Amino acid sequence: MKKYIGKRIMISLVTLLIIILVLFMLLQLMPGSPFNDEKLTADQIAMMSKKYGLDKPLIVQFFTYVKNLLQGDFGVSYVISKDTSISVLLKNRVPVSFGIGLEAVSFGAVVGLILGILAALKKNSWLDTICTVISVLGVSLPSYVFALVMAYFIGYKAQWLPLLFDGKKFFASSIMPMLALSMFTVATVARFTRTSLLEVLDSDYMLLAESKGITGRPLLVRHALRNALIPIITVLAPLVVDLMIGSLVIEKIFSIPGIGSLMIAAIQSNDYNVTISLAFIYSVMYIVLMLVVDVLYGIIDPRIRLAKKSD
Repeated sequence: MKKYIGKRIMISLVTLLIIILVLFMLLQLMPGSPFNDEKLTADQIAMMSKKYGLDKPLIVQFFTYVKNLLQGDFGVSYVISKDTSISVLLKNRVPVSFGIGLEAVSFGAVVGLILGILAALKKNSWLDTICTVISVLGVSLPSYVFALVMAYFIGYKAQWLPLLFDGKKFFASSIMPMLALSMFTVATVARFTRTSLLEVLDSDYMLLAESKGITGRPLLVRHALRNALIPIITVLAPLVVDLMIGSLVIEKIFSIPGIGSLMIAAIQSNDYNVTISLAFIYSVMYIVLMLVVDVLYGIIDPRIRLAKKSD
């Protein structure tokens, strides 16, 4: 198991380095520069490029950036907030996006899992129909539709919850954004759970387990649900990253000071350091989660680990 995890970690580190290189090169190829102010003369632009080290060869810029990145130095913003450390820009935004995203992931995964299990156990019943309708609505309707409906009826009409985000009332302010973001996760997890569990319940080894006298909760948890978890974990991993990074539309609707709006602003203004830093955070989260998924595969089903070892 240790060798298996070590191999996955090495692959993840190489992947992350390649991602940083590709992002760096793509940003260099983008039209314009961080200094697009028409008031700046050519000499002033040259001075600012020299100040930030942008006049050096690309290979030097890249390795300097990677070195600083490994030391926890993301550099400074060129445009959005000139000479402000990116760590300072992210300090108040990251916890907000991650907090709401974590709530959405947790709520969506738990509710979706419960709905999927109920739908599979009560196949072709009214309960199955309700779960299916919820899944279809959650997948079909964008999250901002749910956000707008809740903002109007719950935030504006009933005034049960804050209409706009208030950092002093984080929990109350995060309920509507969390529910809006979690609907797609609820629908997706419920749909995959139902499909996977039905397939497992109809398998031969479930009949064998029943013939051995295993029934009730042990049969469902130890045999059926455990074998149905692999496709559920696979589909849930990228959703976790997406929700924890934040949704720009949801942040706009509820005036949430998250990192989604910061990413868009950085791309539009060619603020290279901010863009690469946010992309780096996104990539690290995605790679770490996929690494966790690989490890969970080996724990849930040791045959996967043995198969990869033999390859």
